[in-house]
Amino acid sequence: MASALAVVTLVGLGGCSSEDENADEISVEPQPPALSPATAVAPAGVVRAFAPVDALTFDSATRTLVALTDASTTVSLVDGEASSEPRVVDLGGSAAELVAGRDSSVLVPMDGVLSRITVADAQRTDTPVEGRTLSAADLPDGTTAVGDATGRIRILDAAGQVTSTVSGPGVTSADALASTPDGVSVLDRRQTSITDLNLDDDTLGVALRAGEGAAEMTSDEYGRLLVTDSTGTELLVFTSHDLLMRQRFPVGSAPWAIAYDEQSGIAWVTLPARNEVVGYTLDTGIPVEAQRLPTVRQPNSVAVDADTGDLYVGSATGDGLQRIPAAGR
Repeated sequence: MASALAVVTLVGLGGCSSEDENADEISVEPQPPALSPATAVAPAGVVRAFAPVDALTFDSATRTLVALTDASTTVSLVDGEASSEPRVVDLGGSAAELVAGRDSSVLVPMDGVLSRITVADAQRTDTPVEGRTLSAADLPDGTTAVGDATGRIRILDAAGQVTSTVSGPGVTSADALASTPDGVSVLDRRQTSITDLNLDDDTLGVALRAGEGAAEMTSDEYGRLLVTDSTGTELLVFTSHDLLMRQRFPVGSAPWAIAYDEQSGIAWVTLPARNEVVGYTLDTGIPVEAQRLPTVRQPNSVAVDADTGDLYVGSATGDGLQRIPAAGR
């Protein structure tokens, strides 16, 4: 393992194309979030009892917080300001992720299936997809991209039929997908890389290393890709579809979950090893710390209400769901 990590460190600052003959030779074993100590400081805001949380997203249209809960086997939907009892959808298996979809829905990739849950009525629709799906993203043209554990990205039409497939040696595991105004990009944790997708001809585009151990990825309204490098303890900012690293900043501890607030321009990053969430502004050319707040234990997930600025942090150990009113505004 030490030698593999050394290789990644050497190439971490450089870019590579999908034709790089060594691209598939660089591999690391993805690491889970850092373990949290017992909380020594009272969490900011309000904490309510809640099931263990692995992922969070907030749907502004319905004012609903959506959580992947109970070891990723259920989806919990909380109306209003996280004070009501959740509506719970049993997945019947373990999900890989929970991401916001179109028209107030959430996408839940699972083994052999992609589930879509409409937030308003908690109705679930399953689309069979071959393989172990890890990621999904709704695209502007009404299709949906689905990534799997072999690195394949399938494009599904509205009826759930596969219309095209993108794959190649440049991506070994499609762990996260991001759709921006400039196109679609995929995060590969095993190669700790980001790769653009050329959907016009179903090929892989330019690829770039994303630190030493990329963890989570999100995007913003400017088409930037925001990535936490848990092993390299950095926040990385890329432009998509010219795929350049624009900013990198040491955060001092293994960062994990990330959420972006378009109103304040703050990227919120959780630090499980410190039981903290830190907000960074990105408009000066280098991330600048705006606020640092204590969290519940094992803060592996974070979401922001773009309308109010309220920040939500979920504890993966069942220590509660945290709401921090108007954080960063």
